[in-house]
Amino acid sequence: MKDHQTDFQPVHRQFFSQPTLSLAKALLGTVLVKVDPEGITAGYIVETEAYMGPDDQAAHSYQNRRTKRTEIMYHQYGFAYIYRMHTHCLFNVVSGGEDSPEAVLVRALEPFEGLAIMQTRRGSQKGVDLTNGPGKLTKALNITMADYGHLLTKSPLFIATGYHPTRVSIGKRIGIENSGEAVDYPWRFWITDNPYVSRHQKTESIEEQERP
Repeated sequence: MKDHQTDFQPVHRQFFSQPTLSLAKALLGTVLVKVDPEGITAGYIVETEAYMGPDDQAAHSYQNRRTKRTEIMYHQYGFAYIYRMHTHCLFNVVSGGEDSPEAVLVRALEPFEGLAIMQTRRGSQKGVDLTNGPGKLTKALNITMADYGHLLTKSPLFIATGYHPTRVSIGKRIGIENSGEAVDYPWRFWITDNPYVSRHQKTESIEEQERP
C-alpha cells in the first residue's frame, strides 16, 4: 500500500471554517480519500449541495431537530456526517461551527485512484456511473456508518488538496421536493461540464472562478 500521507496532503482544519455556501464551492476539485485494508480509493469532488441548518426546510437539522442522527452537526466543523437513505450511505462535511448544524453533501466524484477497487465494489460498474451519485460514491470508496463523526483531516477518511476549477455551475438541489420554498434555493454546485456530475439541469448559472 502507498504512503497516503505522501501522496495526498490533507486540507487544514481551518478550511472547513468558511461559510457553508463558500465551503460547498471550495470543496469542488478537492480529493476525497478513503484508506482501508483493500487499498486507497480517491476521487475529485465534482458536485456538492449545501444544507443551511435550522432555517432550511431541506436540512435534517431544520427547526433545530437535534437527534442521534444529527448530533455530529452540532459540533465543530470538519467532521463526517453520514446517514443512511434506503440501502445507501450518504457522505456530508459538517460546517457552520458549534451549535450551527449545517453541512455539505458530496454528490459526485471523478475517480482518481483505486479504480479497480471501486469497480469491484460497484459490481464491475464502469464509466461515469461508477461515482456519479451520492450513494454510488460511498459504495465505491467504502464509506459506511462506521465513518460517522470522523475528523476529515486524517486517515482513514479525509479531504485532500486538489485543483481549483475555473468554472462552477449553480442550480437547485435535487430530491427535496417536499421542502417548501427551499426547493428553489440555488445551493447545488458542480464543476461545469464535468461528466461525473449526477444530473445536469437545463436552468443554471455559471460562475467564472478566480484562481487563488
